[in-house]
Amino acid sequence: MSSSQISRTGAGAPATGQARTARRARAAAAALLATALAGCGANSSKPSDNSPAESSGRGPITLATGKDTTGTIQGQLDRWNKKHPDEKVKLVELPESADQQRQQFIQNAQTKSDAYTVLNLDPIWVAEFAANQWIDELPAKDFPLDKMLPAVVKTGEYFGKQYAIPFNTNAGLLFYRKDLLDKAGAQPPTTWKAMKAACAKVEKLPEGKGIGCYAGQFDKYEGLTVNFSEAVTSAGGTVVDAKGKAAVDSEAAKKGLRFLADGFKDGTFPKEASTYQEEDGRRAFQAGKLLFHRQWPYQWALANAKDGSSKVAGKFGVAPLPGLDGPGKSSLGGLDLAVSKFAKNKATALDFIKFFSSEQNARTNLKATSAAPPYTALYDEPTLRERFPYLATLKQSLNSATPRPVVVQYGDATAAIQESAAAAIGGKKSVDDALAEMQRNLSAAIAEK
Repeated sequence: MSSSQISRTGAGAPATGQARTARRARAAAAALLATALAGCGANSSKPSDNSPAESSGRGPITLATGKDTTGTIQGQLDRWNKKHPDEKVKLVELPESADQQRQQFIQNAQTKSDAYTVLNLDPIWVAEFAANQWIDELPAKDFPLDKMLPAVVKTGEYFGKQYAIPFNTNAGLLFYRKDLLDKAGAQPPTTWKAMKAACAKVEKLPEGKGIGCYAGQFDKYEGLTVNFSEAVTSAGGTVVDAKGKAAVDSEAAKKGLRFLADGFKDGTFPKEASTYQEEDGRRAFQAGKLLFHRQWPYQWALANAKDGSSKVAGKFGVAPLPGLDGPGKSSLGGLDLAVSKFAKNKATALDFIKFFSSEQNARTNLKATSAAPPYTALYDEPTLRERFPYLATLKQSLNSATPRPVVVQYGDATAAIQESAAAAIGGKKSVDDALAEMQRNLSAAIAEK
């Protein structure tokens, strides 16, 4: 979601029928709460033992990933392929929408197809895929995990075993028009109230006429789960508590959802933002139609493009997300690399993941696409900080970021969140009624076997 420049949030709830089909194919472990990832779930049974992926089989493989909107992945594969002519990697691009990606990943696994070798997964899917034994345990000792941000490494764990290796990570940031805030005498806001006040000041400027105040990802897909979760945690609440139980029947959750619903009601959020996914909002921000935009770091490079595609190049800044009473909390996104249980040439797959997830490649990705690297040292490297001044802010956001609700039956959980949140945002249900419905449906999704 999971989300990078390819699949920024892990977007999208799968169709309910697809989720039910997936459940029927699950092993008993699929009913376990993924809070075991964080050392919880002491009363849960462990999944069937899986030994690390066997280092056997060499030859051509595939990399299945969401649509590469940056156009940079093939170049990375070309570097690998040039050095490994007998073990070439073919890029398999799945749809841009991550809910459709997830459906295709699951369909491939259910048919035990070897069409996908290396899977570029939203981190929130790792528990589900590991529980269902659709991906292999990986030899953690073969990867430099100690050099990566601990919270990011944990996104690839299930029951203390490593099933995926971080390719990149992600935390939401507040992109803002620095030129307009400076002219209006306003500062980057740390609270929702201050953000609205800043919008009111800019609106009085001749240059501020017709510019929308704020947008995030509010279409009914995984982005809405991300933005809803951020609103709740930024108000001091949680969506799923430490015991793995739904916790949206709280005052904090009401304040968070009310911020989103009232934003559309009072015009703080442009009406068209109700259908925004990442790329829709990015295009609007780059066209100069938004003062504030909640977005992943990949937007930095694109919005600063000097080829005429961005009207705001050199005119914007980046800050932490605002919250109810102070800086908010981002959802943790990114992409993790896993090996399909049904793939061939797994020795090649492991070597490729070592290359693709390396610190050198992470540095290359950062320079080319402003994608958030999983490696701790890159955030403090002087030359990179000079080129990407937002790295300190991004590191701060990552350190305080929280995962989306980590539930094995994640498809059903995110569908429950999206359905009720969309109803409140669209004015079809009151905030109280929407959260009561969400509490029931989210609890049912967590309890399903």
